[in-house]
Amino acid sequence: MSDFTDDKFLGGRLIIRQPASGFRAGLDAVMLAAAVPARAGDTLLELGAGVGTASLCTALREPDCSILGLEIDVALAAFAQHNAQVNNAGRVQFLQGDVFDPPAHARKDFDHVFCNPPFHGPDGALPPDAGRARALHDGGALGDWLATGLKRTVSGGTFTAIIRADRLGEALRALPDTGIAVFPLWPKEGEAAKRVIVQVRKGSREALRLLPGLVLHAEGGKNTPQCEAILREGAALDLD
Repeated sequence: MSDFTDDKFLGGRLIIRQPASGFRAGLDAVMLAAAVPARAGDTLLELGAGVGTASLCTALREPDCSILGLEIDVALAAFAQHNAQVNNAGRVQFLQGDVFDPPAHARKDFDHVFCNPPFHGPDGALPPDAGRARALHDGGALGDWLATGLKRTVSGGTFTAIIRADRLGEALRALPDTGIAVFPLWPKEGEAAKRVIVQVRKGSREALRLLPGLVLHAEGGKNTPQCEAILREGAALDLD
């Protein structure tokens, strides 16, 4: 039995190789990518890139941007490099490295920085798989992830993260008071959001905006047309 799977994303236009067990990329990575407002010529940085799904989804929508992904796990970084090659993403590069102590050429400002940080704080039992534990539990460092992302963002650029909805207060305490848009992802109409996308326009003085968000699933569990357009067609989310 293989220790990896090759999975289709964006209606089969991306083939993502990832470990068969442990933390696996899915809807959150695609939604994060859809929210990054990349344009031709922009430079992007993904913190904690995993197997590269969010970066490669972004590059497929805007192939003329340049993306650097950092991933601390050696095996995941190797998967990401493989995925960039097989998907012909020539302007996407993945490096093995610590987001809090990045290599020298990553210590610069980028037009857009984005991340899908570990969802859980220091509470709760850790999974037995070490890679999954590192991907899912931040040890109370969510604020550090957000501060690091914002630090690497050029003035006027954007920093975007997808986080658990019940950690929004924690996130807002680590971010500026202005220039923030919060975009909830509602599992179904009338249900509480489990995930939110938070985007900061660095240097903006605009008051915090709570956006209408996106309903992911209709009755019966099918994706809503808006969700389907993102997951299958690579449509963008407009947080402006």
